[in-house]
Amino acid sequence: MADRIRISLDGMGGDYAPQNIVSGAVQAVSEFDVHVYLVGIKEQLQAELSKHQLPAGRIELVDASEVVAMDEPATSAARKKKNSSLRVAIDLASKGEADSVISAGNTGAIYAMVKLNIGCLPGVDRLPLAALFPHAQGKSIVLDVGANVDCKPHHLVEFALMGSVYAEEILRIPSPRVGLLSIGEEEAKGNELTKETFQLLKQSSMRFIGNVDAHDVYKGSADVIVCDGFTGNVALKVSEGLIETIFELLQPEMESSLGRLLSRYFDYSEHGGAPLLGAKLPSFVCHGRSTSRAIKNAIRVAMEFCKHNVNERIQKKLELSMS
Repeated sequence: MADRIRISLDGMGGDYAPQNIVSGAVQAVSEFDVHVYLVGIKEQLQAELSKHQLPAGRIELVDASEVVAMDEPATSAARKKKNSSLRVAIDLASKGEADSVISAGNTGAIYAMVKLNIGCLPGVDRLPLAALFPHAQGKSIVLDVGANVDCKPHHLVEFALMGSVYAEEILRIPSPRVGLLSIGEEEAKGNELTKETFQLLKQSSMRFIGNVDAHDVYKGSADVIVCDGFTGNVALKVSEGLIETIFELLQPEMESSLGRLLSRYFDYSEHGGAPLLGAKLPSFVCHGRSTSRAIKNAIRVAMEFCKHNVNERIQKKLELSMS
């Protein structure tokens, strides 16, 4: 187990926990060379595990008596629920017993606990959530999609830098193109945040291509698209709603090759979880409605993140940018 990636997984986070979380963990250890610490109410986790066959010694149960509700205030959860499955899972990573942490639970609570207990890389002020948006040639990274609703220009520059490393290391995109999400491509378009950020990005060493309009997100005009978390979350939720509507309208055709193609490109479970870039240890937030397949793929992405030393590469780039 010395070289095996160790994943700390919140077994009670999400709308369909612990069933989907446990099932996803079982699928992951059966397919990938990972060790999973499954954290939560032990009796419930054990009952779900008993329904599956799995490789011996690859899933380790860690008891936690409390659960953070999906609608619970983040600060209250972080302060009061010290034995929650989320807190214990994050603590395992912060103590060096796990290489990465994953949860499909309360996003605000995940952000607060990761920032408080794991911390940020040197030079990082905010942790953006990075989501993948498909296009005809591959995928673009959009960040932030909800972790930081209010941002300053230098935060967006940090997001662009971290997103660029993610694009290089995980999506294998050399010299990724960075775009700034705005209401038009012209330099003068946008609000004060985008106008100031535009100037900072223009002066950076990144491959900044200027503003991108919302309709460019799915065209692949840029590999990394930066925005504040309010704008990014609206874009993400509108996209999810549209995709769900398309799936409903095409339900009779979903077993066809068209349906399989749409699923491959637009099913969030393909990508698993969104990383909170800039945390000292790889930390991932999964969709609250995550399927077992989504959890399995989140574990796969976390494993790749660790193997490619993405955090170390982000830190080096940040150091260079500050020197």
